[in-house]
Amino acid sequence: MIARNILIHAMEDLLGSNRFKDYTINGLQVEGCERLEKIMTGVTASQALLDEAVAWEADMVLVHHGYFWKNEPVAITGMKHQRIATLLNNDINLVAYHLPLDAHPELGNNAMLAKKLGWSVEGAIDAPLGEGILFFGTPDAPMSNQAMAAHIENVLRRPPLVIEGHNRDIRKIAWCTGGAQDMISAAADAGVDAFVSGEISERTTHLAREQGISYFSAGHHATERYGIEALGNWLAAQYPITHRFVDIDNPA
Repeated sequence: MIARNILIHAMEDLLGSNRFKDYTINGLQVEGCERLEKIMTGVTASQALLDEAVAWEADMVLVHHGYFWKNEPVAITGMKHQRIATLLNNDINLVAYHLPLDAHPELGNNAMLAKKLGWSVEGAIDAPLGEGILFFGTPDAPMSNQAMAAHIENVLRRPPLVIEGHNRDIRKIAWCTGGAQDMISAAADAGVDAFVSGEISERTTHLAREQGISYFSAGHHATERYGIEALGNWLAAQYPITHRFVDIDNPA
């Protein structure tokens, strides 16, 4: 077992979360037991994940999407009450890292997505690598829009929605996991051939076609499965804890 604060300080140092202006609280969100042995990771702190944590007798739930988002209702009622009551009644800590986990150059969502898909990382468009969340680089070989879509489907186990902005081979690519579809214009301005993110809006179609950049909407959940698991594996390699990643199915 290990003290909770040791793990939290280690993650804070690793991710540099104090450098990010975020839409939520990074770090400890709900306090539970002080000494930890079992840590469960997942993308979102849904009730389904919390129920798995209770059944497994986890001491900490570590996620990418936690609670207390900017502009959400502050009252702890209904679904929010049920979730927080589950944590408090079972003395489980809830820890979340949002933008710091997207940005980390080795364990973050963008870095891990590139690793899974075989893309080289050359940097970030919006800030220095380690702070930026709009990554860019190259696929392992030039490929058509159709070949890129098939590759993403094979790796992420779900077909992407594809907006073909051109018919040339993809040689340069930018990506940002999750709900970053509105970064497409920054990607286009950087001169890449394709942009990959999780979600798509009505306007994204026109932006892709009119700016001549192909867009791949590969799923918010599907593109953000890997960073939090990597963080949990890192903790388990450094400290005497047991880690289990649980993938709660989500088609979005």
